[in-house]
Amino acid sequence: MAPPIVQTSLFAKESHQELVDALSNEFGHNVYSRGQNPTVEALERKIALLERGESCKCLSSGMAAVAAALFGTLKQGDHVLFVNHIYGPTLGLARRLRRYGISFDVVLDPEAEKIRAQLKPNTRLIYFESPGTMLFRTVSITEIVEIARAHGALTMIDNTWATPLFQKPLLLGVDLVIHSVTKYMAGHSDVVAGAIVGKRELVRTLFYDAYLLLGGALGPMDAWLAHRGLRTLPTRMLQHQVDGLAVARYLADHPRVRRVFHPALDSTSQELLGSELLGTSGLFSFELATESYSRLCAFLNSLKLFKLGVSWGGVESLAIAPFRGDNAKGLAAQNMPTGLVRLSVGLEGSQLLIDDLGRALEVST
Repeated sequence: MAPPIVQTSLFAKESHQELVDALSNEFGHNVYSRGQNPTVEALERKIALLERGESCKCLSSGMAAVAAALFGTLKQGDHVLFVNHIYGPTLGLARRLRRYGISFDVVLDPEAEKIRAQLKPNTRLIYFESPGTMLFRTVSITEIVEIARAHGALTMIDNTWATPLFQKPLLLGVDLVIHSVTKYMAGHSDVVAGAIVGKRELVRTLFYDAYLLLGGALGPMDAWLAHRGLRTLPTRMLQHQVDGLAVARYLADHPRVRRVFHPALDSTSQELLGSELLGTSGLFSFELATESYSRLCAFLNSLKLFKLGVSWGGVESLAIAPFRGDNAKGLAAQNMPTGLVRLSVGLEGSQLLIDDLGRALEVST
């Protein structure tokens, strides 16, 4: 019932010719676990089916997936257009790619005309998130796909927030889907993994042109852990959705909270709920009614059930704030307030979490 953990680095063959044949098609054969491994392949088959994709390649982290996807699709002289708020390390990698002759721009306001205005003749790729990082604004996937196709560009989306259960971008025309499997899909904060999903030939190209060369292989034990996490994904996501929305609504009515950034509470995003976005996860943010770094720290330090840490998507609740005391200008450039707090609502129970937030809000003001 559980896939075996094939803990091996290589696979011996019966003859030299059999090895030669396998090496000529490493995408379809087990030769060396930096390429393919049966335990990893079991996870890849399941993720591909969940996303309704032809093929999936799992990697050692979400950033390994991003790196392989960008290196495998871009060349010197290409331009990338990032739409919506994007995960910081992804943009950090894009900045590094400038030294190899690859340029990029970012459109924070994902209106169609503003996206079209930023396209260049050499735009090869539109990369986006929906909902976006930190502020969780949604964009119309079908609209972006239409814009990209008219321009002759590929589309790539980070679908980690929604998971394949709440959003299926490939069915809406997106070329490649990226996941940090570390988050909801693995779901237990005990594995780091990533995935790329799309048409078989495109994933095969990335396998040879980037994945094998960058070396971001996922180990069989981590693949087994991620596969185990997927077994409870539907149950966990439904509870994350219910409890996350309960906590968000509580904060939206609290006098010490200015705004809540949650797709279900945003009028623009509500237009896409039920059509492109089929549900909401437990990750959202809110703005404290303060610009004071000391009060922000007092709030965070007063939390008990919410632990302070990076990442998200596990069964435990987490809180983090992007304001570090000296980066107010940088946040303003991204339209992010200094009082912003991101919450990952876990499975401790919404009332316990609401009580924890209420105590911290009282103490910090």
